[in-house]
Amino acid sequence: MPIRLIALDIDGTLLDSRWQLSDANRSAVAAATRRGIEVALVTGRRYDFAMPIARQLDCPLTMIVNNGAIIRTADGKTHLRHLLPRDIARGVLDSTKKWRQGAAVIFDRPVENQIMLESLVEDDSIRYAYYKRNLEHIGISSPLENSLTEDPIQVMFTGTVEEMRNAESILRNASFADSYSLSATLYDPRDFAMIDVLPTECTKGRSLAEWAAHQGLQRDEILAVGDNHNDLEMLQVAGIPVVMANGVPELKVHGWHETLSNDESGVAAAIERFALSEAACA
Repeated sequence: MPIRLIALDIDGTLLDSRWQLSDANRSAVAAATRRGIEVALVTGRRYDFAMPIARQLDCPLTMIVNNGAIIRTADGKTHLRHLLPRDIARGVLDSTKKWRQGAAVIFDRPVENQIMLESLVEDDSIRYAYYKRNLEHIGISSPLENSLTEDPIQVMFTGTVEEMRNAESILRNASFADSYSLSATLYDPRDFAMIDVLPTECTKGRSLAEWAAHQGLQRDEILAVGDNHNDLEMLQVAGIPVVMANGVPELKVHGWHETLSNDESGVAAAIERFALSEAACA
């Protein structure tokens, strides 16, 4: 069955290890959309942080952002939104005070105060590079709980891999852990990790499935490409799941297709093989 929807992770997948979009990947995505194939960027990034990549692609795109919490087309129209109840977010913050320096509460707001922090430290080598690129969206609230004047999209934690594994353990074993879902993204070579606390059952895969059903698509009509732990459910939803060569080992035990690395335009190779080739279109 020909592919009608391509779901692409951004970091570690569409972008190379220097966070650049290759000409090959750009051309392959554009070729797919010219053939009438829908392309969705499915990412842990916020909408505003994913849009600079979308603009480089310069073609119609669906944006599944915040690890599935929001589905929005590139023109800004929201089609789906899952929010985390503020009382649950408050409980999460209360149980993770040890990691408060790396905590942020993310809201669905136009520009200002999308990312609420308790403090912004310029010599924070782990996080400040990201914050610097998002200064117009950052607000400060001390204590961070005071920011919860409305339901957020998520609570996010960043830090070293060991720190985030410990935080994840606390969150998975909390007495109210069934009130939220967790999405982990680990970059072992950089010793950097992220934990997203999201609405219950909110994952990239669940939202991709919701969107596919909305579009009247069958599982076999979906190609998905990813590299990290938070891509697992997305790949499970797709009829053709493809793992990047640079993907984490946990994704390579399922017998799924594997493409080239993100530094070798693995997305372009996967799109060409499974969506654009003569055999794929037969």
